[in-house]
Amino acid sequence: MGDESGEFRDGAGAGAGDGTGSDRGFGFRRIERGGTAATCPVVPGGDGVWEVRGYEEARAVLRTTATVQAGLGVEMVSKIPKRIRRPVLYRDGPEHREHRRQTARFFTPRRVDEHYRDVMVRVAQARIDRLRADGRAPLSDLSFDLAIEVACAVIGLTDSRPGIKERLERFFPQRFGTPGLTSPQGIYWMLRQNTNWLRVYLGDVRPAVRARRRVRRDDLISHLIDDGCSDAEILGECLTFAAAGMVTTREFISAAAWHLFSDAGLLAHYRAADEPGRLAVLAEILRLEPVVGCLSRRTTEPLDLPGADGGRVTVPAGDRIDILLDHINVDERTVGEQPRCLRPGRTMKDAGAPGLAFGDGPHKCPGLHIALLETDVFLSRLFALPGVRMASPPTIGFIEAIGSYELRHCVVEVDEAQAPSSERPPGPAL
Repeated sequence: MGDESGEFRDGAGAGAGDGTGSDRGFGFRRIERGGTAATCPVVPGGDGVWEVRGYEEARAVLRTTATVQAGLGVEMVSKIPKRIRRPVLYRDGPEHREHRRQTARFFTPRRVDEHYRDVMVRVAQARIDRLRADGRAPLSDLSFDLAIEVACAVIGLTDSRPGIKERLERFFPQRFGTPGLTSPQGIYWMLRQNTNWLRVYLGDVRPAVRARRRVRRDDLISHLIDDGCSDAEILGECLTFAAAGMVTTREFISAAAWHLFSDAGLLAHYRAADEPGRLAVLAEILRLEPVVGCLSRRTTEPLDLPGADGGRVTVPAGDRIDILLDHINVDERTVGEQPRCLRPGRTMKDAGAPGLAFGDGPHKCPGLHIALLETDVFLSRLFALPGVRMASPPTIGFIEAIGSYELRHCVVEVDEAQAPSSERPPGPAL
């Protein structure tokens, strides 16, 4: 499914298009995770692991109450003392559903527009101004700066000490190791992990919690305090939302920019569209390039799923199911013709525009509207710059532990250093 070492591979040859769109719509997938195609939507694997590659079958797994969360480090979280409440990502059942119900208000389209748009515009414009002044910049740095500040506004991490970007980069490294006490490498990763937890707590979470214990604000941390969470529990929730809202959004912004830089027809379509039209372009890119490529569940009872040719298959209790989103989102039965091509506004059978890129069911990621809007706020301004171009394409790395890709070393340039935005005409209205 990916490069287990996490090493980067040159992305320049991941499909060099002619930019015409021709008979394939606007471009094609650029980030291939490998693996072979399967005609059967549910494939039994070895050692009690099943693979789901069909859209309808995956949605059935994600929506059922006969599974619990697996993967994403759930084994490590299970070792947390029982007196400490697990982060929402690792909970299931009524407690999990109630938590999601109470926090859903932070992620509604209306709230995103009214509470977070101004933050997105301010931060995006500041990064565009820096690019104008310097003439060139790594795209992953610009996108990470934006993702951090937007996620911090949602979470409530607005009282941090200087250096939050560096602390988060250390906490979410390009390569993950397995902590343990039986080898020097395991001891190293255990010490590193605990040190990074402490740095984020002291530098970011504790200052935010102290400020909100004095005066509540309309954010996630204030909600968690009112819900009776300890500082340790709030730290776990903050890091969970940081991974979902900062790391994945940084990668998607880079992926979307890569597509737009590489396809003149798609870029012209994006530039000419209004905001809903631009968001449709981004949603289609997200369908084709889901940042997290695999979701895992473990059955708690035998689970019947649709099989090939109208049949049924039964997954035994206790088995793991790997849901391969990069295969599922190109299931022609659901997404229609030319599933591997970018076709904004495509008609999909009983499915949303980005497919299952944000999951489905009780654990569906709530940040879709935030991710799409902040990506558009940034990219619409980036591509309004005179002479903006991609000086070097990204390299592709994979983090097997979370089934995600990483795009690095993409450098964007403008023709020459330019005046700040206050001295130039404004970018496109949003």
